[in-house]
Amino acid sequence: MKFPGSVLVSVVLFVAETVTAVYISSTYSSAGDRTWHSLTLLFCLLPCVLVQLSLIFIHRDLSKDRPLVLLLHLLQLGPLVRCIEVFYIYCNAGKVEEPYVSITRKRQLPKGGCTDEVEKEVGQAERKLFTHRSAFSRASVIQAFLGSAPQLTLQLYISVLQRNVSVSMRIFMCISLLSIVYGAMRCNILAIKIKYDDYDISVRPAAYLCIFLWRSFEIATRVVVLVLFSSVLQIWTLPVVLANFFVFFFYPWILFWRSKSPFPENIEKALSRVGTTIVLCFLTFLYAGINIFCWSAVQLQLNDSDLINKSQNWYRMAVYYMVRFIENAALLLLWYMYRTDVYMYVCAPLLVLQLLIVYCMAVLFMLVFYQFFHPCKKLFSSSISQGLLSCFKFLCYLCIPSKAPNKGDKFGAKLSNSSDISEHMKAVDSQNGNTHSDVSAKA
Repeated sequence: MKFPGSVLVSVVLFVAETVTAVYISSTYSSAGDRTWHSLTLLFCLLPCVLVQLSLIFIHRDLSKDRPLVLLLHLLQLGPLVRCIEVFYIYCNAGKVEEPYVSITRKRQLPKGGCTDEVEKEVGQAERKLFTHRSAFSRASVIQAFLGSAPQLTLQLYISVLQRNVSVSMRIFMCISLLSIVYGAMRCNILAIKIKYDDYDISVRPAAYLCIFLWRSFEIATRVVVLVLFSSVLQIWTLPVVLANFFVFFFYPWILFWRSKSPFPENIEKALSRVGTTIVLCFLTFLYAGINIFCWSAVQLQLNDSDLINKSQNWYRMAVYYMVRFIENAALLLLWYMYRTDVYMYVCAPLLVLQLLIVYCMAVLFMLVFYQFFHPCKKLFSSSISQGLLSCFKFLCYLCIPSKAPNKGDKFGAKLSNSSDISEHMKAVDSQNGNTHSDVSAKA
């Protein structure tokens, strides 16, 4: 039985970020900055409430007689209680013989062209731990992109305006960045486990390191770009963010309406049609929030029973990163054109170049992960290298013009055309001469 390290990391990040957010908001309140105080508390309390609701929903606590657990969730202590419950189950596992054991069948990754199916006994304790890990993974994603990401953007924006970064602010921003990166890593792991649910998957430490570097560079660059742009063009910040949000929010619904599939009814049996609609809207809301800051690694498909597109679509990923790179470059260009005296001591061209290079490094680590360290790379129909090679050939085909004819070819063509014309004129003259001779003979 695996040690529940992911649960411990999720709870530590959750508690650390909540405590530091409350402290930072109290400093804003004492300094008289009511706006920053209110926004900091909002981005702290909103994800806390959503995390409690997600834990209650996944564990189906509303249908169980557990009033104490529900009360602790109302007091925002749900993750702590769940963590204690997880370690209690883990420590007592194996001490008492379980009355019920289920058997699961998993396929191993192909070795030498063949796949073997392995049977494994799963007891109640291990099944409960799996449910807890799944719940905390989804809670970490909610905490990361509905709380930590806007919180980090806000605090960095305040630091730029005040031209001062205190020690507590630095700690707070580091914790928020770690929370976002961890949530993005959980997105990658969840995507792999959902797409390849039939296989026994183990992620190597090198893959975790590669994902960590990829997500760190990508998210840090995106947050800095948004902060720089919003610091000089405050009026246009909201339209840019809303445009990104609405594109990703309505995209799964547009695909669902175009497929003309029936409304999904099998998300949760206890949910009504209204409840199912609310859950789907929340999923697309979270999906849009993730894609504003980074690639989600999970593509929503509302007409599927699992709500996830399990095919590996390299085209969407390539389009996303190309469009995001162009958008970041455009926002940086606008910042460079309209920058104020706040950035007097900043080398603007060097900063722009550094941010673009860091984003390219994020894309590089992403390619390295999918090419070498993806746990299911043997199941890919096509690899990243083949996709890049085909794209390179296509770009070369578009960029290289068709071969123009040489001067000798043109001269030869002219000569052939002139010779054809002279022969045609001789034929016409001979026909005219014949007609004249025929006329004179008749006369």
